[in-house]
Amino acid sequence: MLPKWFGLEGSVVQVNIGQIAKSVVIYLGIPFVSGFITRFVLIRFKGEEWYRTCSIPRIRPLTLVALLFTILVMFSLKGDLIVRLPPDVVRIALPLVAYFIMFLVSFWVGKRLGANYAQSATLSSTAEGNNFELAIAVSFAVFGLNSGEAFVGVVGPLIEVPALIGLVNVAFWIRRHFFTNGIRSSRCIRL
Repeated sequence: MLPKWFGLEGSVVQVNIGQIAKSVVIYLGIPFVSGFITRFVLIRFKGEEWYRTCSIPRIRPLTLVALLFTILVMFSLKGDLIVRLPPDVVRIALPLVAYFIMFLVSFWVGKRLGANYAQSATLSSTAEGNNFELAIAVSFAVFGLNSGEAFVGVVGPLIEVPALIGLVNVAFWIRRHFFTNGIRSSRCIRL
C-alpha cells in the first residue's frame, strides 16, 4: 500500500508465519537463550563479581570479532551487487536517515523531559535501532539468499554499523556540550 502512495508499483508477498517464526528462533532465539544460560550458569558457579570482572572482559573481544565476521560474510555474499548497483544502495540508505534523525530528536526530548545523560543516550540508541538482525533473518529464510529482500537486508547493516559508531561519537559530543552539569540528574522522566 505504501509504495502506491509514492507512485511506485506495489506487490503482495505471501509470507508463511511458520517461516518467520523458524528464522527468528534460529537467528535470534538460539543466541539469546545461549547467552542467558551462559550467564546463569557462570554466575551460579563462579559468582556475579567473577562474571563481571573475569568472564565479560574475556568474551567482549569475541563479540567484536563476531560482528566483523558477520559483516565480512554479508559483504562477500552481496558485495558484487553493492558495487554494481550503487544507485540502489543510495535508495536503500535514504530511509535510514530517518532513524539517525530520530537519534538526535530522542536526545532532545530526553533532555527536555529531565532525563540524565545515561537515560537520554539509552533512549536515543533504542529509538534509532532498526532491528536489522531480524530483517536479515526473515529475508534470508523467507525470500532466499539471492533475493532483492536479502540484498536490502545486507546493505542496511553495512550502512548502519559505521553510522552507529559515528553516533556514539555524537553522543559523547552531546554529553560534553549539553550535559555539562554532570552525567547524572536527580529528576525523573514524567510521561
